[in-house]
Amino acid sequence: MSAGPRSRRWLTAALLGLILLVGAAVGFYWGDLVRTTLDPKVPFQTYEPPPAPDYAAPAAWALLPRDETDRPADVFFIAPTTYEGGRHWNAPIDDPEALEEFRETMAPNYVGPFVGVGRIFAPKYRQASLYSLLTLREDAREARRFAYADVQEAFRTYLQRDNRGRPFLVVGVEQGGTLGLRLLEQEVARDPALRARLVAAYLVDTVVPADSPPLPPCTERRQAGCLAAWARVDEGEFDAAKRKLDRALVWNGRGELENLTPRPALCFNPVLGSTTDAPAPARLHLGAANATGLEWGARPAFLARQVAAQCRQGVLHVSRPKSSALRKTGSWADRRKAPGFNLFYADLEADAQARLAAFQAR
Repeated sequence: MSAGPRSRRWLTAALLGLILLVGAAVGFYWGDLVRTTLDPKVPFQTYEPPPAPDYAAPAAWALLPRDETDRPADVFFIAPTTYEGGRHWNAPIDDPEALEEFRETMAPNYVGPFVGVGRIFAPKYRQASLYSLLTLREDAREARRFAYADVQEAFRTYLQRDNRGRPFLVVGVEQGGTLGLRLLEQEVARDPALRARLVAAYLVDTVVPADSPPLPPCTERRQAGCLAAWARVDEGEFDAAKRKLDRALVWNGRGELENLTPRPALCFNPVLGSTTDAPAPARLHLGAANATGLEWGARPAFLARQVAAQCRQGVLHVSRPKSSALRKTGSWADRRKAPGFNLFYADLEADAQARLAAFQAR
């Protein structure tokens, strides 16, 4: 006997309810599912990492100067995460997808503001995978320590082969900022000659302890030899700001990554060019840029007065950008990497130029 209309409607409603329930469950646990996919599933102690880069070879560098002999300084740039993970705790330096993301997204947006002040040296390194930044497991900390050894070797190669006593800047973004912090602590702050040649250091989206920074914090734009570091959240996300600090890892004296909490964090406001809690209204914002896909070296169009920013309890709170081009999009993993735009592109460009002028004047 065939089912009546009422039975069919009941079955249809039940099926739709089941589909909605499954969809909601998948959405709720999607982050956990992606994390499981990206987990190398092998202890770091038994993991066999990819071959080490040879920084004497151009192939080990993502960016090297061309004919920029007129640039007054150098920029040593440490890239953010572009490798999601899966097989590896640390990325091979020739991973095609990671390299493409650096060329298309990270270089134009985050190296771009510094092209006018210096020759660019950006090493490839066996970066810790995105998965290692999403967990506080000891394996993940070991992967990040391992990545630092490459950056240190690249910096030493750059100093011996290319620097020749020139002024320089250190710029690091996200994971690259954490590695840049260790580089400043180990290589720059301990060497008076190097420290005297440092124009400034910018650690973007990076938590730095305020009670023991390796360099004096930047407090005004006429200051050179200082440190500008900040980690940002969207305006009003106080829970996100607390989580960011609670999960932040910083280096201790033994070269290990440990939790920042309960220590305070350093917060530089790029709009004001100062480490301060003073508010920066949107009218002072010089300009953001979405430079993804832009030809290397081309200066993007700026979107000015897009955001207001203020440091609160060690975190930079930034208002919602007016332009949709300045909002995070893409996959779950993409939204957890450095975004494909730079909210403070023009501000950092002007800041670096001012600090270089201050360095030259002194």
